[in-house]
Amino acid sequence: MPIPDFQSVMRPMLVAINDGSPKLMADVLEEVCRHFQLSEEERAQRLPSGKQTYIKNRVGWARTYMKKAGLVTSPGKGLIQITDRGRQAMQDCPERVTVRYLKNYQEFVDFHTHTPSEDKTEQPEAETSNDTPDEQLQQAHASLMDSLADELLDTITAATPAFFEKLVVDLMLAMGYGGSREDAGQATRYTSDGGIDGIIKEDPLGLDVIYLQAKRYTEKVVGRPEVQGFAGALDMQRARKGVFITTSKFSGDAREYVGLIEKKIVLIDGQELAKLMIQYNLGVGIKETYAVKQIDSDYFNEE
Repeated sequence: MPIPDFQSVMRPMLVAINDGSPKLMADVLEEVCRHFQLSEEERAQRLPSGKQTYIKNRVGWARTYMKKAGLVTSPGKGLIQITDRGRQAMQDCPERVTVRYLKNYQEFVDFHTHTPSEDKTEQPEAETSNDTPDEQLQQAHASLMDSLADELLDTITAATPAFFEKLVVDLMLAMGYGGSREDAGQATRYTSDGGIDGIIKEDPLGLDVIYLQAKRYTEKVVGRPEVQGFAGALDMQRARKGVFITTSKFSGDAREYVGLIEKKIVLIDGQELAKLMIQYNLGVGIKETYAVKQIDSDYFNEE
């Protein structure tokens, strides 16, 4: 069974606290997990941020939504208790409590729209979404990053081959390779008919070096022959390590080949290149920062 969305967990939460006594949220979370028969692996699955599990996040947002609608209250730290509205919801919604149902209460409408007014228009997109605000935020961020990656690749392919070779070295530097910028600059001037575009130190002391190959393609797929040619060039230099970077893609045969040979060759295609540039802040800058805050439990600890 997949991890239930936050709307699906609302009614099971009400069932878990239906006796009217305050319950610990941890106990309610456990009851929800049992209700949906979640495995240990499903219980442990985390949001992309890694800071919270999916099921705990969804139970937390279900509590927030129901509290804003007056279905539950929080009589104390970490506690939840059902209200008369909550019991009414159990009667009105025998299968599933939804955001649409919560909009029967003006307090929730004011919270959900953030624009209190007498005339409330329906918002089907928000209403039918099964994702929590945290998940929606992370999905929006992922979409923005995908769009940025595409834009980066378009910009790179429009640049000159010389700039691309410089970009490759800059990326290696940003990732912690290459020693000093001066040494890396000397590496970019290394040329060879053997299919090597540059060399760069693996560590600041230069105890080992990495040979680079950079191909700025738009649609051409890099196949096994080109990767084999790079491996042969490494043999000529008695080198053991290489990085082949392209703005396009590698064929399945090319990726299979590097797994068969003894020397270590890392293949970085266009999508991975863009992601690495974003991760190491190369050629990108922060457009806007949104601080998502949460309660500081230590501050409220009176012990």
